[in-house]
Amino acid sequence: MIGKFLSLEWKSFVRSASFGKSLAVKIIMGFFALYIILSFLAIGIGGYYLIKKEFPDSDPLQIVNSFLLFAILGDLIFRYLMQKLPVMNIKPLLTLPIKKSTLVHYVLGKSAFSGFNILGLFFYIPFSIVLIKEGYNVIGVLGWLFAMILIIQSANFLNFLINKNNVALVGIVVVLVSLIGLQKFEIFDVVGLGGQVFDAIYAHPIYSLSIIIILAILYYLNYKQLRHLVYLDEAVATKVKEANSVDLSWADKFGDVAPFIKNDIRLIWRNKRTKTVFLMSFLFLFYGLIFFTNDIYSTKMPAMLMFAALFVTGGFTLNYGQFIPAWDSAHYKMLMTQSFRYRKFLESKWVLMVSMTAILYFLSIPYLYFGLDVFLMITAGAIFNIGFNSLFLLFAGSFNRKRIDLNKSGFGNTQGTSATQFIIIIPLMLFPMLVFWVFNKFVGQNSGFIAVATIGVLGLIFKNYVMNVIENKYLKDKHEMVAAFGKEE
Repeated sequence: MIGKFLSLEWKSFVRSASFGKSLAVKIIMGFFALYIILSFLAIGIGGYYLIKKEFPDSDPLQIVNSFLLFAILGDLIFRYLMQKLPVMNIKPLLTLPIKKSTLVHYVLGKSAFSGFNILGLFFYIPFSIVLIKEGYNVIGVLGWLFAMILIIQSANFLNFLINKNNVALVGIVVVLVSLIGLQKFEIFDVVGLGGQVFDAIYAHPIYSLSIIIILAILYYLNYKQLRHLVYLDEAVATKVKEANSVDLSWADKFGDVAPFIKNDIRLIWRNKRTKTVFLMSFLFLFYGLIFFTNDIYSTKMPAMLMFAALFVTGGFTLNYGQFIPAWDSAHYKMLMTQSFRYRKFLESKWVLMVSMTAILYFLSIPYLYFGLDVFLMITAGAIFNIGFNSLFLLFAGSFNRKRIDLNKSGFGNTQGTSATQFIIIIPLMLFPMLVFWVFNKFVGQNSGFIAVATIGVLGLIFKNYVMNVIENKYLKDKHEMVAAFGKEE
């Protein structure tokens, strides 16, 4: 029966209307996935030797174990925002003599082979092989590896239980931030405690068997939850959702664009894909920590610091803006029958991107801890995002012709993605990096900040002229976009 399920899924994939479409996008995404896999593989193979080189008096395995607790919590947050339960179209199967338990076990079993679970193995398995090669106890290493695999699967099933529960997400984030704070300010040795736990698993591999109990409990809870939903009346019933009313009267101060801003806010919060983009923008605030804490970027690759600075405040603008107006594709026909000036529709998108950039900039103030130069770079990036990137993304949106299903997860989902999304990365990212690099190299660092910020200021000065050009482009392509968004993929 499992073999038949796999066969049906394969036929559904190759016979779908979207198969063969956007082949270039699929190839690019495939190369991107290959790059990530090779990166993890390289870290897994070379990680031991890099740690040994940097900390010759320390045990690389103990160092890795010390930070695994943070990695597990971070993985949970990432899964919450990106991962979705792999489902199959079970409606036609519910009328057939197939055990409901078989369907549920198949769906849960399929989730075990998710890319989220496999990706980590490209680090843990090569790292374990290197440990054995370097003379570590074979049984201890295998027990440690087995524990990592069980933890990955446990995180997989835990995510399905807490998914859609925003309180759970906030709780995990608070725990992670609190642990980092306790370690950073030396209030409690979180790194040492976490290291002791995983060191004990290596020293006593039998301890890894205890994680099997946790995994079994999580699997059972998922099975019990899904088993109650696999009924024909549940599958065909019309689902009625109660709309939560939120007071958005504060948006009225934006004048004529207020109705559009309110609709955008409701769209973002009520749909899975847009909510993921919104929540991920706050995670990009921490993106700078990867670059600003590493001296190699400031000494050898300063342009990469500008890349990070753009993402710190531009996470929402870059991820939300590149799919304008495809977010509204489901009701785009209706919008185009209404009596309003298209400029107001575009202005609402601009105001939303600028407002989120301003909020993220305010939240980035703690980067002053790394020095005034870092914060000035983030400031320049924020001005560039507001004055240039927001307008450029609106213009690029006039070339979007791909419909988006807002209820689908954003991770690994190429729906709505076209060559446009990859082309616009060049001016959005490489242009400010190039400008900063030139001025930084031949004039000075401060001149690089000023040059990037000046481009953003010029964008604000000529905003009305640019918006008129953008509006005319949208109006020119209006009927073509209506026809494209009306097509079901």
